[in-house]
Amino acid sequence: MRAKTLHTVCEEAHCPNIGECWSHRTATFLILGDTCTRNCRFCNVKTGRPAPLDPDEPEHVAQAVLAMGLKHAVITSVDRDDLPDGGASVFAAVIRRIHALQPGCTIEVLIPDFRGRSEPLKAVMDERPDVLNHNVETVPRLFRAVQPQCRYEWSLGVLRNAKVLWPEALTKSGLMVGLGETVDEVLDVMRALREADVDILTVGQYLPPSKQHFPLARYYTPEEFETLRERGYEMGFRWVESGPLVRSSYNAEAQARALAVPP
Repeated sequence: MRAKTLHTVCEEAHCPNIGECWSHRTATFLILGDTCTRNCRFCNVKTGRPAPLDPDEPEHVAQAVLAMGLKHAVITSVDRDDLPDGGASVFAAVIRRIHALQPGCTIEVLIPDFRGRSEPLKAVMDERPDVLNHNVETVPRLFRAVQPQCRYEWSLGVLRNAKVLWPEALTKSGLMVGLGETVDEVLDVMRALREADVDILTVGQYLPPSKQHFPLARYYTPEEFETLRERGYEMGFRWVESGPLVRSSYNAEAQARALAVPP
């Protein structure tokens, strides 16, 4: 990782599960640089004017996947609203190189919303990722306060259209809880995700990275997380991870292996 000057969201976002995931030969790579063009109030990734793209990044990521012997690679990115395609072509190139160098590795892409545009999403789906992930993060009422440059409709559109473009792909989305939403609002979002034919749901506790980030409203109890997990399965999700330390990529490799369509 250090030799190839790569970034992982495991480190940039201070994920509490980094040791467990890396020991299972799973890692989440952060591409398109380490500076985001958006300013979501829950996120620990820095914001500002990004540096130019590294043309060798797809090769470096694929070489790292090979060298680390990964069984499952998650590829995510900062938002790059400064790029015409939002960085979709780089996602596509990374998928191609991993397929070429480490063909046994399943690939999950955790993508931005691409501002609701279909062309960038098609460029990613044409490379046939095993899992297409895009997190809605919170309930519609809190979008403007928590992630002011994002739109709930864009997020649902990404998930819905991904299935249209590649029906055999697994789709996935995640929610943070504890930002001030009600349980009924969480359940409404879960229903909307199922209506968009999302297969995998993750629900985790929001933990503010600092006092400058969006304030914590409350902690959910283990019983509440279990109830959300049960309700998710009742709604028809094929896999639900729900717990205080659950993050988007938690148990990602197990999900892909268990649910993927056999070749």
